[in-house]
Amino acid sequence: MKTFLKYALAGTMLLGSAIVAQAQTTIRVTLQLPETHSLGQNWIAFKNIIEKESGGDLKLELFPSAQLYKDKQVPEAVGSGAIEAGSAFLGRFAGSVPAVEIVNLPFFFRDEAHLRAAAANGSSMRNILDAAVVKETGAKVLWWQAFGRNVYLNKGKPIRVPADLKGKKVRTYGKVLGWTVEALGGAPTIMSGSKQFLAYQQGAVDVGMTGASAVKSRKLYEVMDNMTLSYDSAIEFVAVMNNDFFNSLSKKNQDIITKAAATVEKQLRDQVYGGEAAVVKEVADKINVVTLTKEERAQWVDATKSVVEKFAAERGDVAVQAIKAANGL
Repeated sequence: MKTFLKYALAGTMLLGSAIVAQAQTTIRVTLQLPETHSLGQNWIAFKNIIEKESGGDLKLELFPSAQLYKDKQVPEAVGSGAIEAGSAFLGRFAGSVPAVEIVNLPFFFRDEAHLRAAAANGSSMRNILDAAVVKETGAKVLWWQAFGRNVYLNKGKPIRVPADLKGKKVRTYGKVLGWTVEALGGAPTIMSGSKQFLAYQQGAVDVGMTGASAVKSRKLYEVMDNMTLSYDSAIEFVAVMNNDFFNSLSKKNQDIITKAAATVEKQLRDQVYGGEAAVVKEVADKINVVTLTKEERAQWVDATKSVVEKFAAERGDVAVQAIKAANGL
């Protein structure tokens, strides 16, 4: 009898474990950067919230440093359901939704407050773009991940006015950014972030576009002399989830994910923009930091006005709607 009870109890425990395992939903996440990067820490904060709030029903597994997919593969991988979620540079969705590159328009956002309002969860501009991404790719935007604002890097004479870019080969990371470079008199070359260090070291390009945080994390100060704080456009990543997968979840877990996404989005944006000045200060003894005067900045703004006009004319109705929405904020 005791033996029977022993095996019966063991069977009950195994059945209970199987039920728990079956009830638990695992969300696999692909990330290009290491867990220690701000985007990685942002996902970990999200993981902690959803696992706690769901009582273990939701589990998140993070695969950092492009273990599973490269940045350009993320939209397709998530949209097709090959993986449940991931992070990608917002511009990677431009092939399906050209309007997302609105964040790369030079000097389009009047200041940090305007950028924050436009990029905020639930803003009119965000609603238009996020809905278009779901419709065209099957990837639901959970939240935007702030990466910082654009700066220029170069060797030799510092870049202060558009004339300093004339004839220069410039590393860019998006088509609209290429339009900006052309408007400034340079020649754009699209290049992934991971290739920057070697390209600058070998002189494959004359000028670089990136974020201040990348200057620190990728040690670009070792291969470039100057960092011009143009802050002309925003660099945004997006945390996305397969839309069918999201819709398959219980209403309770959907709400948990949505609420957690809003929380970590604000945390990261506050951290990134609040820490941008600190990063610049930290590398100031390693690279010459160039702050534009009001008059110099005016030259940049005047030289790139055509880019906004071109964007509205060539990027379709969604782009026009997004521009109007952002201008109305």
